Amino acid sequence: MLVLTIFCFALIGIQIIYLSLFLVAFLKKEKNTVKSVLPVSVIVCAHDEEHNLRELVPMLLSQDYPEFEVIIVEDRCNDATYDYLLAATKLEPRLKMVRVVHKPDHISGKKFALTLGIRAARYDWVLLTDADCRPAGNAWISNMCEQMDDSAKIVLGFSPYLKSKGLLNAFIRFESFLTGIQFIGLAILGRPYMGVGRNMAYRKSLFLNNKGFNSHLDVTGGDDDLFVNQHAVGTTTKTCIGKESLMKSLPKTTWKEYYIQKLRHLVVGKYYKFSDKLILGIFSLTWVFTWVIALPFSFYSPLMGWILFAFLFRWILLIFLFHRASRKLGEPFEAWKAPFLDFIYAFYYLVTGPMALVSKKVRWKS
Repeated sequence: MLVLTIFCFALIGIQIIYLSLFLVAFLKKEKNTVKSVLPVSVIVCAHDEEHNLRELVPMLLSQDYPEFEVIIVEDRCNDATYDYLLAATKLEPRLKMVRVVHKPDHISGKKFALTLGIRAARYDWVLLTDADCRPAGNAWISNMCEQMDDSAKIVLGFSPYLKSKGLLNAFIRFESFLTGIQFIGLAILGRPYMGVGRNMAYRKSLFLNNKGFNSHLDVTGGDDDLFVNQHAVGTTTKTCIGKESLMKSLPKTTWKEYYIQKLRHLVVGKYYKFSDKLILGIFSLTWVFTWVIALPFSFYSPLMGWILFAFLFRWILLIFLFHRASRKLGEPFEAWKAPFLDFIYAFYYLVTGPMALVSKKVRWKS
């Protein structure tokens, strides 16, 4: 009984330490930025995304920045994407189309398309997003470029999901905020480990000098987080957060679609550096075990009151962290929902975590 009680306190204690460290990261003062005017190539890979591109492309071209180009990689589309881009490129000299007619069998479609787009880029800095994303305003490029100083090689941005009604949307937004708190927070603390391809930038020279995605060509996904995990270091990785730097994304609308998406992300996590897997694994496991072991056992422990107090303190810390992080990241989130979504997240991870460990491949798009 004593050993189990100590174990319960240890689980909650580790959670409190992690949440406190993330809170410290988001309480840090922002460093002064240099108003960079470096030219940049914005790259978007599109597979049957005509509808989204008709909305996104004008938003990108209307960005308030002196020198940039927009490259759309038309990846074997079956809709009218090619016709739309062909007409648009004739009207707008800053818009360029790169076509993928045939994909080699040994490489995932997204990575091959992105590689072609990066190779076609005119400028050294490439800024990445997806077709189903929307910039928060016309200062997105300028905000991301503020971090592109001489020492920088990678810039990590945040990409929240658009808010709508329903439990699924609330949970998707909660999970994306928690992911953002982790990778942005650790990057601020000098320990970058991943980024999201919906809103990130890096040097073309970094990509080419390290042979692009060569070390994980056959892995579905990982064009963003695996590349960052392999090449990001604290001294050359910058974060760009705030309302105007956001690239908002359209969320999945069914639990099945969301499950497949998150399973793909978790499968890629198996290829992270061991130290990163250890840090993230401890955080996730203690989160789950706090709910499935510590909380149920507390009702049988003679120290029930103290365990529940520690659990309540963790809840308060979680709410405060989400409140502070959402303000710093530039996207509002209803922090009062965190305790309820915290419970759902624990059991969601209890299901998807083991599935990710045994899954070898999860499809992206055909």
